[in-house]
Amino acid sequence: MRKAFTLLLLLFAAALVAGGVYLIQRGPQGQQGAGFGGAGPVSVEVATVGYDQFADEIEAIGTATADESVTITARVSETVEEVHFDDGDRVDAGDVLVSLTDDEEVAQFTEAKARLKEAEQQLARIQDLVKRGNASEAARDEAVREVSAFRSQVEAARARVEDRRITAPFGGVLGLRRVSPGTLVSPGDEITTLDDVQPLKVDFAVPERFIADLSVGQAVSARVAAFPGRTFDGTMRTISSRVDPVSRAVTARAILPNPDSLLRPGMLMSVILRSNQRRSLAVSEDALVPVDDNQYVYVVRADNTVERRRVEVGARRPGVAEISDGLDAGERVVTAGTLRMRPGLTVRVLREDGAPAGAEGQTATAAAGM
Repeated sequence: MRKAFTLLLLLFAAALVAGGVYLIQRGPQGQQGAGFGGAGPVSVEVATVGYDQFADEIEAIGTATADESVTITARVSETVEEVHFDDGDRVDAGDVLVSLTDDEEVAQFTEAKARLKEAEQQLARIQDLVKRGNASEAARDEAVREVSAFRSQVEAARARVEDRRITAPFGGVLGLRRVSPGTLVSPGDEITTLDDVQPLKVDFAVPERFIADLSVGQAVSARVAAFPGRTFDGTMRTISSRVDPVSRAVTARAILPNPDSLLRPGMLMSVILRSNQRRSLAVSEDALVPVDDNQYVYVVRADNTVERRRVEVGARRPGVAEISDGLDAGERVVTAGTLRMRPGLTVRVLREDGAPAGAEGQTATAAAGM
């Protein structure tokens, strides 16, 4: 009896193990069948095909330069008497930056003005005498020549004084100060730099095959590593009249407004040119299913099923793709759940265009009938 009871327990245990193995093997298949239409519609999210703005883009690498740039130097050899600026100051055209010692030049200028005044007074007396017949025309002509000569001396003395006042030729931002009071400067010695960075220029090379897509006034965008995620917009100012025979590229120049002076000369820029701006059909990139070299989407039909359709993709930008062929405006495409799709599969719409399709979801047929 004990042996029979033991044998019965072993048979019962074997039956339990066999049943468990069967359920384990059957479970995933049952779930897979439901996911692919065996037990009901598959839940998906869809988006309506609509229109959006697109443009062809050309990318290039460029270097930023100041709209105007100059190295401030002295015109004469002299000692710095006073410095009127500090590093990074913003100045206007004509502002005095450095005063050089000018005592001797000022004295010469004052003397020249006095001589001119005396010569003009002498000329006035001679002209009066000529009118009364008490002086000759030759004397008057000689007085006129003296006045002219003294005027030239005054202008020369004024220029020597002005040479000792170093001014800003245009408005902009100064660089680092290279001199101090008491420094002896000579012609060509750098005092500082001056850059007009409002606006900023960016020069970049474009392959010659894109020349037909370039035009003055064209929209341009630029990005720099210093400000990731930020775009600086501008316009094309000019296009070089020559193509480099070595690189087979043409140099173009764009202007970027720089009101906050964030961009600086010398920055490396990624430049994007836009042409052929147009309004085209667009879908979310999440709807695209790449197969080999082709792109497909799953279109939700009115009978609760999906259709796999090949589409022609044009321009792209983050999250959006242009559709040049294969879809019509108003059609709905699957944007979430594409990996579970197959032609003819029944679907259930949970979200449409980012909004819930209903408290418990709705089928494509119900959505189409509303």
